[in-house]
Amino acid sequence: MKQVVLATKNRGKIAEFERLLHELADDIQVLGLTDFPDMPDVEETGATLTENALLKSRAVAEFSGLPALADDSGLFVDALGGDPGVFSARWAGEHGNDAANTAKVLAQLAELAASNPDLDRSASFRCVISLSFPSTHPKAGEDLIEVGEMPGHLIQEVRGEGGFGYDPIFIPEGLALTSAEIDAAQKDEISHRGRAMRRIAPILIDLL
Repeated sequence: MKQVVLATKNRGKIAEFERLLHELADDIQVLGLTDFPDMPDVEETGATLTENALLKSRAVAEFSGLPALADDSGLFVDALGGDPGVFSARWAGEHGNDAANTAKVLAQLAELAASNPDLDRSASFRCVISLSFPSTHPKAGEDLIEVGEMPGHLIQEVRGEGGFGYDPIFIPEGLALTSAEIDAAQKDEISHRGRAMRRIAPILIDLL
């Protein structure tokens, strides 16, 4: 089977990518960073989602010797001037602490709402996916980038048991349920990551 490495250890992301890829092709084996335990951590020092995605996909492709996909995603809240944005995964200080990150955003919005009851709670999830190739690949150096966005708004309390990250406080545009309350198939259809993945998947399949 053809192989591609996803530059993540996050099981939720791996499962999401697998579902999306397998809609288009069933001959691709999806590997994660757990398959490469000696892979050094890649510091996400970029100032943008695109820079961080490329840092990860390039490093993983070179280490693994296989084409690598990486994504960087963030929650951009209008009332917070676009924060937490590129810092979404570590907004509360500890990388990947979903509960703490969510609580901090809710506290920030509550503070603003105390003096502005009509506070604009609009927000959007944005995702950049990059595809990179190892130096031994004919496409080495030809990175590909795709972007996806899911607009919506934030509620004042956590709702739902599914998803991850800020899903329990985010209601996608046109829905009444949070991203943590809708099923995986519906989320894949509308999510920022799903949209970006569907754009890059046909290209990936042709190049593997």
